[in-house]
Amino acid sequence: MARLAGRRALAAVPVLAAVTLGVFALAAASPFDPVRQYAGSAGLRASQETLDQLRENLALDGPFTEQWWSWLTSAATGDLGQSVSLRQPVAQVVGERLGWSVLLCALAFLVAVVLGTVLGVAAARRRGGWLDRCVTGGSYVLQAAPPFWLGLLAVWFFALQLGVLPAGGLTDSGEDTVTAGSLVRHLTLPVAVLALSQLPWFALYVRQGVADALHEDPVRGARARGLRERTVLLGHALRSGLLPVLTLIGTRVPELITGALLVETVFSWPGIASATVRAATATDFPLLAAVTVLATAAVLAGNLLADLLYVLADPRIDPEEM
Repeated sequence: MARLAGRRALAAVPVLAAVTLGVFALAAASPFDPVRQYAGSAGLRASQETLDQLRENLALDGPFTEQWWSWLTSAATGDLGQSVSLRQPVAQVVGERLGWSVLLCALAFLVAVVLGTVLGVAAARRRGGWLDRCVTGGSYVLQAAPPFWLGLLAVWFFALQLGVLPAGGLTDSGEDTVTAGSLVRHLTLPVAVLALSQLPWFALYVRQGVADALHEDPVRGARARGLRERTVLLGHALRSGLLPVLTLIGTRVPELITGALLVETVFSWPGIASATVRAATATDFPLLAAVTVLATAAVLAGNLLADLLYVLADPRIDPEEM
């Protein structure tokens, strides 16, 4: 397993380099001018000579390949460059915001996996019953609902109609200190919405996997030996039915990141989403590259985690063949 992780880490290096090159190429093809975005309203009155000088000072005067190579060699030494849109070091921007995004995604993913597993097992146990129909129908409805729509609906109902939870942000109005109680209240709606957007996949996969496992020979043999139904369900059918779900963990990471961007925007969560949107509209090359590297690394890490979990769950799998 250590060799598998090492091989994946080495393979990730050219992938990350190619992804960042693509980001610089797309940003260069964008109709937005990062220099005018940086200058703001003053750029409308500035002369071309002033703009050219500013472009040279920001190291934006060369082709995108030169800018990419300059950023890549600096990033290899730990220098991620200067954010043109936020006018801060990229490392500082990422450091201040990444933790809040990781907290939101981790809690939402955990809730989705646990709740999806419970609902999937309950639906598979009485396949065709009213609970199965409710879980299946609700999952299809949630699959069709965009995360931003769920977020707006949650704000309207819980914040505006009931007034029991804040509509967004990290602290209440007029407060600057983040307390544990304030964090829990402001985190509840974003976590719930992001978890609901991921929940259907786990519920449906667990339902199908456990329902199929209940008709396999090992489960029938366990029942024939007189084991309790709960032991058969949780000790045999669930373990076999969860194997396909392990591969789902890695494939859901890109969707989780996309959903987090939308949820953070709706709830004004101080994560990496606002910086990503601003960097995209301002063609902020260094910040765009850093954020893209983080997202790509998260996807690769999710795939690796899924493979490692699969190896642990199924001893028949040889890590050397993966």
